[in-house]
Amino acid sequence: MSDEPDPERMKALEDRIAGMRKAQKPKPRIDEHYSAASQGWRMVIELVSGLGIGFGIGYGLDVLFGTLPILLVLFTLLGFAAGVKTMLRTAQEFQEKRQAEDSARDEGE
Repeated sequence: MSDEPDPERMKALEDRIAGMRKAQKPKPRIDEHYSAASQGWRMVIELVSGLGIGFGIGYGLDVLFGTLPILLVLFTLLGFAAGVKTMLRTAQEFQEKRQAEDSARDEGE
């Protein structure tokens, strides 16, 4: 018997190993893609966070200075304005990203 391995069997084994590696290879990560629901929830959370932070600061200052509810109302309105501004900035970010994806897709065609 020969000490040399059978080349056909070695080739079959190499092909089998390559196939197994390809099957177990991690799938490429897709760029961050947000569904409409996740975009909506992000904007709602930003708005509510602005309101909550404004309410908390206003209430804390009112309790500290004893001016309840003047600063509470003022800071709640400021928090609402900040939340809306952040929400609009997020919507613009999503829109720019979508336009960039659409233009890249149109160039690819």
